[in-house]
This record gives sequence, C-alpha cells and structure tokens, in this order.
Amino acid sequence: MKRTRRPRQVRYAIVGLGHIAQVAVLPAFAHANNSRLVALVSGTPEKLETLSRKYRVPFTYSYEKFGDCLESGKVDAVYIALPNHLHRDYAVAAARARVHVLCEKPMALTEKDCEEMIEAARDNRVRLMVAYRLHFEKASLKALETIRSGKIGEPRIFDSVFTMQVEDEGNIRLKSETGGGPLWDIGIYCINAARFLFRSEPTEVLGCSASRDDPRFEEVDEMTAAILRFPKERLASFTCSFGASATASLSVVGTKGELRLHSAYDYAGPHRLAVRVGEKTREREYPPRDQFAAELLYFSDCVLAGKRPEPSGREGLADVRIIRAILESARTSKPVRLPDFERRAHPGPSQEIHRPPVEEPDLVGVVPASE
Repeated sequence: MKRTRRPRQVRYAIVGLGHIAQVAVLPAFAHANNSRLVALVSGTPEKLETLSRKYRVPFTYSYEKFGDCLESGKVDAVYIALPNHLHRDYAVAAARARVHVLCEKPMALTEKDCEEMIEAARDNRVRLMVAYRLHFEKASLKALETIRSGKIGEPRIFDSVFTMQVEDEGNIRLKSETGGGPLWDIGIYCINAARFLFRSEPTEVLGCSASRDDPRFEEVDEMTAAILRFPKERLASFTCSFGASATASLSVVGTKGELRLHSAYDYAGPHRLAVRVGEKTREREYPPRDQFAAELLYFSDCVLAGKRPEPSGREGLADVRIIRAILESARTSKPVRLPDFERRAHPGPSQEIHRPPVEEPDLVGVVPASE
C-alpha cells in the first residue's frame, strides 16, 4: 500500500481572542491543511480555557507569558489579532524570536512602527504579511481583472461607502488610545481597494471628519471622508462611518462603462459584481468563502517555500501613511501631498484561493461591533 506523505505544516499561535479571532480566524484552521493551531495567547483565562478545549489547542499563554510562547519552540508563526496600538510591539518581539508574523490590519499606527516591523522581519529572516484577506477573494480579483481588461475603458473615478452602527459605547473601536475610529478600522478597506484597483499610489489627499452629539463619539470621529488624487489625474473618494446603517460598496467609473461591487468588504456573505458597458449590464454573484483560511494557506505556503508574501509589510505601510495624511488633512482643513512610494508587488488572479465558508461559532466574552 502506498503511503501518503503528510503535508508539512506551519504551527501557529493566535495572539488576541477578540471578535475577529473567534468568529473567523480560529474556525479557518479547519480549511487550511498546511497550518496547525497549537497555541492561544490572551489576557482572559475564560477565553483560554474554553477555546483551547473547543479547538483542541494544546498550549495557552497569558500576555505576560508571550515571550515564553515565542521561546518555547512550539510555534513557527503568530497571527496577531490584537488592538491596533499593540501590533508593533508583538510583531517585533515575534520577529526577533525568529517567529513568522501574520498581522491584522492596520499594520500599526505610525509609519515608524511599520518600518520597525519590516526591519525586524528582514533582519531576522522571517516572513511578515498583513492580513488583507480580499487579495485572495475571487470577487475582488475579478473586479481587478475586469478593469485591467479595458472593458470599462480607462478607469477614472473610484468611489466607496463603508458604514456600520457601533452601538456598544465600550467597544474598543471607539477608543482613541488603542487606534480606534472608522478610518483605521474600516476606511482602510476603501483606501486599499482604491490602490488595488488603480494599481498605483495616491499623490495627494484631502480629508474631512464629522461627528454629531453622541456619547459614542467623544474620543473618535463618527465619520471620515476623503478624496485621493492618483497619477494620470484619477480621483478616488470614500466615506466611512460608525454611526450609519450598514453598507459596503465600491464603484469604478471608466471612459466606457462602470463597475460596481456590492458587499465589497464582507467576509461572511456573498458579493455581487455588476459591470455596465454602454446600455448593457451584466451581474454575477459570488457565494461566500472562508477568506481567513485563504490567508492562512497562502502565508503558510510562503513560510514553507521561503517566498516573499504579497501583501507584505510595505503594503501595510502604504495604507498607514495615507491614513495619517488624511487625519492631518482633516485636522488642518488643507490637502496633504504624499511623497513617492514604490510598490514592489501587486495582487493578481493567481492569488485566488477558494475554501468553503464556516458557520459562525458561539463567542466567548465578546460581542459583535454592530448588532
């Protein structure tokens, strides 16, 4: 009888057991055969006990024992799902321990922190990837392919709206010291999509923020809007909000037609792509997939094969510098010029990875951002 070789696997520790880790990252390991969940890191004993038992995770650590986790020899990579302001410290610590890093977005809160994460990974020869799950999603890649094909002509205008109601006043997304606010949390999707679809970097931004009299928005803005100027005199605009009915859509208008992607940034539901050329419109719905398993599969393959991942640390840095410029523009009511930025890699159709969707699990000690 011929024996089947068991595939090599990357052993992961999940750092932070908040909503996204529980609803999406932990279940994704069931669909990623080159990735194995071996450790959990959290400051909440109840989460560690319940989730380690549920997912049969052999090792658990408190945040204070994170160094022990890195030095244990039991993990090859970490998935950092912590509040935004902690990304840099935990990523640098992991890289210095020669542990690979897959980090949730935004990568960090300053360009300096991003650069230190990139430097630590480079100096210690580990892989660093920022969790842009839509770089592996079929609907997003099909939108990119459609634009590149010239079907809608030369792309001239990008527009997007991404909004939700964050009802819980204690939600971390409403805390300024941890990197909260709609621009950092959901506006980054709009920025990344504009760069993704235009395949270039903005040269100037103009930002504006607004808030109504609501105790939820004492520390962060209710909503932020921005206009981004791209080379070839193209414009991208978007609005993101924590105080409006949930929607997530984008459009690209070209010289011959228009592309619209509905539920553009969703990770649990279907996506609908509509392409209009002249008077003719074609629509296609793409069923939900496990986008987080796709991330794990791709990153683990990069680790095992020694490949440089896309989206890399520089992709994360590219968005952070734009967010910072938008915030500066909103503060001063003046446009902000951006220095040239070299983008060394672009997502493409070959990055599409299909895994079936997961059922939403029961949550331990967390509530969704919006109900």
